Amino acid sequence: MESRCENCIVRQFNSLRAMSKEELKSVSDSKITKSIKKGDALFEEGDKLNGVYCVRNGISKLSKLSANGKDQIVKLATKGEVLGQRSVIAEESTNLSAIAVQDMEVCFIPKESITNTLQKNPNFTLEVLRHMAHDLKEADDVIVNISQKTVKQRIAEAFLYLKNNFGEDEEGFLALTLSREDISNVVGTATESAIRIISEFKKKGLIHTSGKKIGIKNERKLMEMVEGF
Repeated sequence: MESRCENCIVRQFNSLRAMSKEELKSVSDSKITKSIKKGDALFEEGDKLNGVYCVRNGISKLSKLSANGKDQIVKLATKGEVLGQRSVIAEESTNLSAIAVQDMEVCFIPKESITNTLQKNPNFTLEVLRHMAHDLKEADDVIVNISQKTVKQRIAEAFLYLKNNFGEDEEGFLALTLSREDISNVVGTATESAIRIISEFKKKGLIHTSGKKIGIKNERKLMEMVEGF
C-alpha cells in the first residue's frame, strides 16, 4: 500500500499534495516505479519527456552542458522533488540532464495525469507554479554566486550546503560523497582548480579527507570565508 500515491509521504514535499483523492488514485494507477543506478540518467538534455519523475529515494544532479563541453550542475534533487515539470508543461525538450549521484527510486507519472489535473484543479496549478518559481529563484542564486563569489568561496559554500542538506556520516564525513569533478561542476570551475583548493583547505585544517570522502573540520572558518571575512 505504501507504493500508492495516496499513502506516500513523499508527495507532501511537492505539488502532488494539492491533488484530490480521485486525482491521486488516477496518478497512482498510471505511474511506473523505477530503480535508477548511480551514474545512470533519468533523462538527458534535449530529451522530449512523456511525463515527470517523482523522487522517492536517492539524489540526482541536474546539469547543463556548456559550449566548452563542461557540465554545470544547477541543482541536487532529493526525496520528494518532481523532475521534468517545466518540460512537460511547456511542451519543450528538457534543458537539463538528470543523472543519479546515488542509487534512486523514482515514480514516473505520465504526462496526461499532470496536464488533466492542471486543467481541472486550480490548487494544483498554483502548487506547480510555486515549485517552478522556487526553481527559478535557485537558478538565479547560482548565477549570482558564479558571477560575484570567488571559486574558494563557492567551494566553501558547497561544503556547508552539503553538510546542512545531507548531513554527516558516523565518521564525520559529508554523507553525500561527490566526485571532485562533480564538486567543480557545482561551483563552475575546472576540476584541477577544485582539487587544488580542496588540498589547500585540507592544509589549513578546514576539512579532512579520506579517499573521495570530505569532512568539515572548521565550519566557522568556512562560513567566514563565504561571507568574505
